Amino acid sequence: MTPAADAMAAEPRCGRGASIWEARRVASVNPPRGMRDFLPAEKARRERVLAVIRDRYSAHGFDEIETPVMEEYSRLHAGIGGDNEKLAYNVLKRGLDADAVRRAAEDPSALTDLGLRYDLTVPLARFYASHRAELPAVFRAIQSAPVWRAERPQKGRYRQFVQCDIDVIGDASPRAEAELVVATLDAVDALGLEGATVRINDRRVLDWMLDGFGFIAGERPGLLITIDKLDKIGPEGVIAELRDPQGSDSSAVDAIEGFLRRPMTLEYNPYGERQIRKLLPPDAPDEIVAHLVGIGAAVAAARPAAPGGDIPLVFDPFLVRGMGYYTGTIFELAHPSVDYSLGGGGRYDGMIGRFLGQEVPAVGFSIGFERIVELVSAMAEGSAPAVVLVHDRDVPLDDLLALKAALIGEGSRVRLEQRTKNLKALLERAASDGYTAFATVSAGTGRDSLEVKALD
Repeated sequence: MTPAADAMAAEPRCGRGASIWEARRVASVNPPRGMRDFLPAEKARRERVLAVIRDRYSAHGFDEIETPVMEEYSRLHAGIGGDNEKLAYNVLKRGLDADAVRRAAEDPSALTDLGLRYDLTVPLARFYASHRAELPAVFRAIQSAPVWRAERPQKGRYRQFVQCDIDVIGDASPRAEAELVVATLDAVDALGLEGATVRINDRRVLDWMLDGFGFIAGERPGLLITIDKLDKIGPEGVIAELRDPQGSDSSAVDAIEGFLRRPMTLEYNPYGERQIRKLLPPDAPDEIVAHLVGIGAAVAAARPAAPGGDIPLVFDPFLVRGMGYYTGTIFELAHPSVDYSLGGGGRYDGMIGRFLGQEVPAVGFSIGFERIVELVSAMAEGSAPAVVLVHDRDVPLDDLLALKAALIGEGSRVRLEQRTKNLKALLERAASDGYTAFATVSAGTGRDSLEVKALD
């Protein structure tokens, strides 16, 4: 017996039925806060949803890549990740002793050299800078992987979650945004969530508006946080917050209040130049408006509207998106069944230049996978059945495995289960794990005599 086993054997039990492990007070069996375990049925459903998304993205010419779960600390904290940088999980350097920790207590970068990725965009920018010579001039990437943020756990917000991103690098034209929008809507449709729309804006036109109202550049971050609440608290709430004693200049607040309360005609305009200019102050920059109009024209060509219908784009001049690295077009995915976004993205032309020393146009769209999974109803496994073979104890193992192999060869998914007294409970559990049929196997049962029944 090893010394460890010796010690375990000598460990006294604490009370009747208590185990050695209870006596040693092992850690909780629950996953860390904000992280989750997935039982087989839920894991299978998540993988099916992910497979549909990947399939539709691939059909639109995007190629899947993979990057490490960790990046260098300096890259994750280079000022390009916005508020997410504050939520990064950092990894201590190896070999630090107590004195080294004390000396570096005031400087996190002296304690850590790596960190878990908090999104997939920063790793993609590093990936492209590293492999540019091996990639096409216009590179279309798929990434679907977990990311980590030190969030405060709450309903719908986790510390580990999956992101599904598509990005176009190397194309500054409206084609890039249009390809992202069309591929994303196609994926959402394939998941049974027809009727989705994309709200769209441009950070440049938003900055132009705020400059025109008189807001100074230094107060822009806090101002955008307030404006981003427009959907939730309305114009009155936004103006009240901006008029806070510590808020913005009163003349600038007067200007934006006048714009928000301006009289509007009831005329409806579908997405296009007329809709965009109607929702902006006069003399909006022609170049930006033309870019937004071009996106709409390309999306309309790919997704012709039904007679009397519109393309699934809506211009929103006060759409903000929180990431600090956005430089142009921004968008959010909306669905009529919920009052929150199901994804979003935008242009980040300045990020890759941080690594290459030259500007490279880039734009991406991320589906909110965790939110999508909650909306998508359980998807069918397909025509191939998933069968549980419930066998008696005396059935020879060779016969069981031969029967299982035969069903697998026919395209079925097969699980072996020994018969229990409570057959109903066994079958209920199998159904909850995604199995659709069962058959009982006795000694001498062969493929020809096997009777497969549906699990109701």
